[in-house]
Amino acid sequence: MEYLKVSIIVSLAIFLTAVHNVYCKNLGDSHSEDRVHNPEGLSDHAHFGVHNVHNSAYDHDAFLGEEEAKKFEKLSPEQSRLRLGKVVETIDKDKDGFVSDAELKDQIHHNQNRYIYRDADRLWNGQNLNKDHVITWAEYNYTSYSGMSEEQLIQRKAELGGDILKRLKHDKRRWKAADQDGDNQMNINEFPPFLHPEGFNHMRDIVVLETMEDMDKDGDGLLSLEEFIADLLAREGPLDKEPDWVATEREYFMVTRDKNGDGRMNTEELREWIFPTDHDPAEAETNHLIYEADVNKDGRLTKEEIIANHDLFAGSQATEFGRNIKDHDEF
Repeated sequence: MEYLKVSIIVSLAIFLTAVHNVYCKNLGDSHSEDRVHNPEGLSDHAHFGVHNVHNSAYDHDAFLGEEEAKKFEKLSPEQSRLRLGKVVETIDKDKDGFVSDAELKDQIHHNQNRYIYRDADRLWNGQNLNKDHVITWAEYNYTSYSGMSEEQLIQRKAELGGDILKRLKHDKRRWKAADQDGDNQMNINEFPPFLHPEGFNHMRDIVVLETMEDMDKDGDGLLSLEEFIADLLAREGPLDKEPDWVATEREYFMVTRDKNGDGRMNTEELREWIFPTDHDPAEAETNHLIYEADVNKDGRLTKEEIIANHDLFAGSQATEFGRNIKDHDEF
């Protein structure tokens, strides 16, 4: 009975994920989605195909990351299992011999944010002038603001433009929030959240605050319907008349975004809009993988359980060959 209950819950979670994805696509006409945090999907593959057939390529990308998953497809099944075992050992952070749901979710989130880490790696060498293990504020200031102090930037505001002071204010606030060890420097782990705060839970307050400042033109700390619509129209360029979609956005604002019905969005309502809490694809995938591979149903995975379900977590030459045969048959 307990097993059946878990099965129903996991199946429902997967179904809701699929419905959510379709729903989001159907909201394509919603012009406000640009500001909503929508991290890169777990995979370019669909999780379920025609007739709800499960596609393990989605799971491979989610668990390994797209680039690593492609490398596995070039390995023999034996080589793939051996390499998968090594991956499992790196995911097991506390070295207790198990991959917990939290460790698995962290792994999937890391892959979900891989583009962030690639961008941080690309910028690290350019900002880290003395090539040591940290970037100081002086180094960042030199590469980003030509080493000018805030007072110098204010003096040259007319020449440089007002946006540079706004960017400096944002950077200083992000720097303080990302500097988790409080040494006023960015190490290799702190730099990605500084550059892309939208991808990290401890930086979400910063994203919400920056968004409110951008959209709240009268500075009262609340977002009115007029300010909300004005922000959307500002990105449309010159218009002869109000587009038809504006009416839909007004309705969305009043019905779904202004939850307390006072005609304005407060900080918490803005947060819910930017970071929706009703859907977490990484959590849904974590539940799916554990449900499929957790043989003894203890809520965690061993290395042996993962390797025994090798085809769920990683591909190989055999997997790719089978996929090609399937595609040929369908053709």
